[in-house]
Amino acid sequence: MSVDLVSGLQWYLVFLYSTTLHEAAHAWAALKLGDDTAYRGGQVTLDPTPHIQREPIGMVVVPLLSFLFGGWMIGWASTPYNPAWAMRYPRRSAWMSLAGPVANLLMVVAAAVAIRVGMLAGVFEAPSRISSMHITLAAAGGLMEFLAIMLSIVFSLNLLLCIFNLLPLPPMDGSSAVRLVLPESAAEKYFAVARQPGFGFIGLMAAWRLFDVIYPPIQTAAVNLLYPGTGYH
Repeated sequence: MSVDLVSGLQWYLVFLYSTTLHEAAHAWAALKLGDDTAYRGGQVTLDPTPHIQREPIGMVVVPLLSFLFGGWMIGWASTPYNPAWAMRYPRRSAWMSLAGPVANLLMVVAAAVAIRVGMLAGVFEAPSRISSMHITLAAAGGLMEFLAIMLSIVFSLNLLLCIFNLLPLPPMDGSSAVRLVLPESAAEKYFAVARQPGFGFIGLMAAWRLFDVIYPPIQTAAVNLLYPGTGYH
């Protein structure tokens, strides 16, 4: 396989399972908090199949095309829920929404721990310059080089998914966090407004613009936490 094809496969595997984990976390949290809609749809699972069946365009077509034409992988997925339950329990639905980004953050931490363990074992080292595929480097080639790239993508993509979804704009998951601090009546009104398709489109466009501003410094800060004292910028 060519280098580009191998890279595309690595990106897609990480995207597929990171997105699956994100949606499964939503579904599991909803089940625990009283809404079994996603559970009955088979989405409380790390098997990507039901998630792909629900969103084949966002989970397969767009990610592969975006990598082919842009060298970066984007896409989407979704978890069904009961709007009546969400309206009745706005704070429960807010915690359900936040479960996805939290799952991605845990993957960032897991990748960071694996990188630090690899450095202690002498198989990984800090790069001179960071990129999405080079958060860490292998001290030698072969399997460790493949693993270093995989861990780098897991770190980068899950950090991206976490931060982007935490933006407090509908339809992002972070817009639900607002409901945790609002009075119940105001939270219900906010939920009703945020569900309007027009607000979702405007929020998504604003989220992309805001993300371009806030993500680079957050990524740099995260890598500097991974490698204390290195001073990446």
